[in-house]
Amino acid sequence: MKAQVLITGGAGFIGSHLADALVARGCKVRVLDSLISQVHGESYPDYLNQDVDLLQGDLRDQATVRRALRGVDAAYHFAAAVGVGQSMYEIQQYTSINSVGTAVLLEALAARPIEKLIVASSMSVYGEGLYRNAAGIPRIVTDRSVAQLKECVWEFIDGDGVPLEPIATPESKPPSLNSVYALTKYDQECLCLMVGRAYRIPTVALRFFNVYGPRQALSNPYTGVLAIFASRYLNNKPPLIFEDGNQKRDFVSVHDIVQACLLCLDAPHMDDRIFNVGSGAAYTVRELAERMARALGKEDIEPQVTGKYRVGDIRHCFADITLARARLGYTPTVSLEEGILELTAWLEGRTAMDRVDRASAELAERGLTL
Repeated sequence: MKAQVLITGGAGFIGSHLADALVARGCKVRVLDSLISQVHGESYPDYLNQDVDLLQGDLRDQATVRRALRGVDAAYHFAAAVGVGQSMYEIQQYTSINSVGTAVLLEALAARPIEKLIVASSMSVYGEGLYRNAAGIPRIVTDRSVAQLKECVWEFIDGDGVPLEPIATPESKPPSLNSVYALTKYDQECLCLMVGRAYRIPTVALRFFNVYGPRQALSNPYTGVLAIFASRYLNNKPPLIFEDGNQKRDFVSVHDIVQACLLCLDAPHMDDRIFNVGSGAAYTVRELAERMARALGKEDIEPQVTGKYRVGDIRHCFADITLARARLGYTPTVSLEEGILELTAWLEGRTAMDRVDRASAELAERGLTL
């Protein structure tokens, strides 16, 4: 599809890569972004494609949104306040930007429907991922108890005392919303799919897993974990790892995220659907820190495993991408090794304001760590 495309939040990490890809295929691209300082600092994002029409403004402003949608055929809704920990104390801000902002966008689309809407959701809506017991039977777990966490018993235990095994999480797993951020991302996908059905706007929700790559905000302590670890290493400080570091996640390159986004734009009859977008592989957070240290030549800096728990965190969650493979033709192309090498090359010569200690103190002061 060659079209005029709007990307809300398109000056950010993921949106800017998508803008490059859309421009390369001949689309006219408009970006609506508030350019908040926590993500962008005080400088203009110099990586943003020069052929992009940038409109700086707030998604919650109706006039700005209507202006952004003029002439648009398709929209990617990426604008959101991001971060599990921060969402637990900036509750009004996250709810306003993510939920109310989405509602403003959808009211404008209801008045002028477009050909396609693609919304960025998040793996955070799952809460804990899927597990199975020793007999191989899938199990959906509830939250770990405070008593268990205070005793540093991190894994889920079956009734017979045997730890449950984490397995890849499919889209069919019911949501379990453990943070304000997760709740608002679920709001975003539900609102978009609901309004899409009502106004016959073909709509797809993509549940992104842990995205990494060049252009991540290195000075934002609530961004992706690889960028946070890189920021610590660049400042010769150890990464802070909660629990025991053996929690498993799915780390997916921004280039594979862009691939899935483009496939959704082109794929017919994929409306009113939800897809996981991940790498399909699982790595522990401790392993990730060690890989990052080797890539940056910082092996002498040992990660600091805190043995603490953050309210809103989950133990294991990684993607089952069977549905995206079958329906979209999505196939991850960037291995973690290749992705870390690319990220390391981009980091060369860059500086990062390390705000992790301050962010950790904020959580502790509010009783959000155990």
